[in-house]
Order: sequence, then structure tokens, then C-alpha cells
Amino acid sequence: MIGENIKTFAGLPVREYSADQAVPSPEKYAIRISLGWEMHEEESLTFTNLFASLIDDPSCAQVQALVVGDWGGAGQGDGSAPVVEALVSARDALPALRALFLGEMTSEESEISWINQSDVSPLFEAFPQLQELWIRGGNDLALGNPRHECLRKLVIQTGGLSASVLHDVASASLPQLEHLELWLGDDGYGNDIQIHDIEPLLTSCPFPKLGYLGFCDDCNADETAKLIARVGLPPTVQVLDLSLGTLSDEGAQALVESPCLKQLRKIDFHYHFVSAAFVDRLKQLVPEIDASDVQKADYWDGQPHRYVAVGE
Repeated sequence: MIGENIKTFAGLPVREYSADQAVPSPEKYAIRISLGWEMHEEESLTFTNLFASLIDDPSCAQVQALVVGDWGGAGQGDGSAPVVEALVSARDALPALRALFLGEMTSEESEISWINQSDVSPLFEAFPQLQELWIRGGNDLALGNPRHECLRKLVIQTGGLSASVLHDVASASLPQLEHLELWLGDDGYGNDIQIHDIEPLLTSCPFPKLGYLGFCDDCNADETAKLIARVGLPPTVQVLDLSLGTLSDEGAQALVESPCLKQLRKIDFHYHFVSAAFVDRLKQLVPEIDASDVQKADYWDGQPHRYVAVGE
């Protein structure tokens, strides 16, 4: 469950945009634009109209970071295609844009597994200076064949990521990418990823500057950890993020026994099912560890059942 909207984005505090006010100091703040259900129902606004009023403001040219929340009916099946189209059409009005978050909604606005995205590939060409791209929601999401010379950070948060999106990522040309964070989610909400889908990102990583690799919120975290232990990590990776998933002693033991941990500066697996004994062993091997928020499995029929932090 994602319980609150972000307070900062791309290093800037977030301020909400309102059509009856000027854009609030875009050189100092990340601008959030969202069409909540109250505005949609009571004021008969559309996201397109709200966004047009933002673009008409002369100070829009200084917007560096843009956070797109609910585009109106996002939790009722309305996809992001019109939003992507509006953003692409407004490319000339947003020359300073360096960071974009598409679909920043809490569970009160829309459960993450209900957010319908779309083909976002036009964004890569429309904003050649973009350095950060965050996307929340995996339904109907497609990246195409991404090519971008400046993107440094790519975060995709889903309750269940499709293998097709993982393939899009693995085929991307992002020579400046330093941070890749993928929320794989639960197989009950769209995660159809198999181990062989992940392996190319480890063995044939196309990102020569990648320092941070995250396979988060993963219902198969033990299998992912065992794959990492077996085939290793891209040589540039110094931070491994396995947080929010179902990592247990099984996956932790594989990592402890793997030489790949020697290259890591940090491993983050907060929200986990790992015993204190294996946490201690990992602390002896990696300089920095986040092992907070330990969980306990539910048992029935004598079998443990573990759940990701963010599913529906």
C-alpha cells in the first residue's frame, strides 16, 4: 500500500498546481498536477484542460520537475495515453524539464494495480534532456525500444510487472543510466516474470554506468537472489536493492555464499523475512545494510506464506 504522496522529487519540494494560481516558483519546486475525483466530478474539469492552463503560464518554461498524479478516472480504467500525448505536444513549452513522474498516486486515489498506463515510448524522444523518469502502474505499460542519451534514473513501480516491460528495459540504450529500480510485484497482480527474463540484465547489462540495481517488491525474491548469487551482478553495481519483497533465509544464504557481494557498498532489503542470524552474516560482508522492517510469514497447512509490501 502506498499511503501518501511524495513530499520531494528530484531533490525539490513538491508543490501542487492549481489552475487559479500562478505556477509556484518552478525553479525552486517540483510541480505536481493532479485531477482528483472531486475536481473531476464537481468542476467538470479534464486533465487536458488543467494541463493546458499550466502550459499557458509563462513560468512553465522554468519547470524542472513535473509530477503527474491522477489524470481523472485513473483507478477506473482510464489509461495514460492522453497524458503522454499532452506531454509530448507540450515539449517546447517545457524546455527545462529534467525529471518526470507519471502516475504518482496513493492507494486512496488508486490502488497501484488499478493504474492503467500506456505506451510511454514517445516521452524518450520528446524530452532529450530528461534525467529522471518515474512511472507508477504497470497495466498496459510499454516502453518500446528506449533510446536516450541523458537519462540517469529510471524507476518503474508496479503491483505486478509484465515480462514484456522487463524485455523493453533490457533492450534499451541508456548510456548514462546510473539507477534502475523495478518493482516486480505479485504474480496475482500481473507479475509474469520468469528467472530467464531477469538474467540478461545481469549477464549482458546494457548500462555501462549502472551503480544502483533494484528488484523490489518481488514475490519471487528468493529466486531472484539465487540467480544473482549464481550469475553475479554487472561489475559497476555497488548498491543492490531487494527491498519490499519476500526475501527469506533461502535467498539470503545464496547471497552470503556468493562472491558477488564483495563488490557491493550497500544492500537494501528492508521489509523482509530474513532471520537475525543471516542478517548478521550479511552485515559482515557488506559495509552498509538496511535490514529494517522485518516480517513474519503466515503459516497454514504447515507451509509459510509471504507477501510483498505493495501488491494491490
